[in-house]
Amino acid sequence: MSADLGTTMSTHRTRSTLLSCWLAVGCSSSVPAPGVEAVDSASGALHVVARTVPNPPTRGTIEVDLEITDSATGSPRDGLTLAVTPWMPSMDHGTSLVPTVAPQGQGLYDVTNVDLFMSGTWDLNLAVSGPLLDNAVLQFSIP
Repeated sequence: MSADLGTTMSTHRTRSTLLSCWLAVGCSSSVPAPGVEAVDSASGALHVVARTVPNPPTRGTIEVDLEITDSATGSPRDGLTLAVTPWMPSMDHGTSLVPTVAPQGQGLYDVTNVDLFMSGTWDLNLAVSGPLLDNAVLQFSIP
């Protein structure tokens, strides 16, 4: 076997191993990627997946893309009214900016103006109203 062929095969094995690890972590519900949080609502009726922009989240004003589905069927949940409140539990305070929620359809909601101005753990408290009343708490760690 030539040195070039051996290097090529080693490179392919490494890429294959990295891809397998990435797929295992990316598709696992138990190990979310940084900047991605998945929770069920307090009642268990809704499943909420949040992705931050930027990802992973940084200190300052960020955006959060929410995907909300029915926990039982996996169907997208439209027509919900969401109030989002950032809260830093360790410091017992929120922020002065009020996030804006824009429904996008297909269970997608864009949340802008999310001000995570300090390093540490932040909760995003979601109050859900409309066809049902519920709530959920998403948590992000800001370096």
